[in-house]
Formats: sequence, C-alpha cells, structure tokens
Amino acid sequence: MAGTARAPGRGRKPKPTAKKELAGNPGKRALNTAEPEFSAITDIDPPEWLSPRAATMWRMLVPELLREKVLCITDLHNVEAFCAAYDKWRLAEESVQQFGIVVQSAQGSPMKNPALTAANEAMRQIVTFGSLLGLDPSSRSRIIGGNKNASTENPFAALLSG
Repeated sequence: MAGTARAPGRGRKPKPTAKKELAGNPGKRALNTAEPEFSAITDIDPPEWLSPRAATMWRMLVPELLREKVLCITDLHNVEAFCAAYDKWRLAEESVQQFGIVVQSAQGSPMKNPALTAANEAMRQIVTFGSLLGLDPSSRSRIIGGNKNASTENPFAALLSG
C-alpha cells in the first residue's frame, strides 16, 4: 500500500543523505537537509572501566574509525558495547576450551557448557554493534566515510574511455 504509515524501526533503514547525493539522488525525492551532524572525535582513550582485553580492542578499533571519520561522540556507547562484548565472547570461548562443550551438571549428568550460551549471546552483540559501526563488509559498504583525501577517480573508467 503506497503511503501507508509504518511503525518506527520497521523495514529497510533509510540511506544517509550523503549517500543519496553521491548516487545523484536516483529516486528524485526531496533530500533531508536537516540531518544532524554530531561532534566528531579526533582522539579518545578507552574508558577506565573496560577490561584490559576490551581496552586493547578499543585501541585497535578507534583509530581505524577515526581515520575514516565515521566516529562521532554519539557512537561511543556502541564502541564501548562492542569492546565489552568482544571481551565476554573471548572469556566464554576460553571457558569452553578449558572445560569442553559438555560439562557435568550438579546432578552429575552431562549437559551443554553454559559458556556456549554466553559465547553465542556475546557474539550476537558483537555482530549488532559491529554492524552499527560499519565493521562488517555489508555494513561497511553502506557507510559514507569522511575521508576527503580518498581518490574519487575510477581507474577502470579511465581505461575504458581511453
């Protein structure tokens, strides 16, 4: 049904205005000129509450996001959650390595190691927050980086025209 209102958060996420502009606004719909621009970050240390392993992930991840100019102050909670989930996933995987997939229950019968459930939950969080930050290939392809020094010339187009 055309023109039917949808519940917020349902359906496909809208493309950012910058991406529509780069594509030449193929839908020819009015562009949102009032999209918020949050404060960019140039450098930030990991929060003190992060575990050493989560802080290491922060120090690996944040410079990459800063280099591409895709990290704003409003994204920091996603970075924190990603790093914390990464640490939880690693802890759970270490427990599985140490105790195995099947452990003994309090009654003495075999049961699935609860660390497997913790690892799966943490992995789902990693996927969710990583996607929000553009850390997987499909999410990365939807992000417009702010790297103004990147070449916009297509070398293959030059070969074809030349």
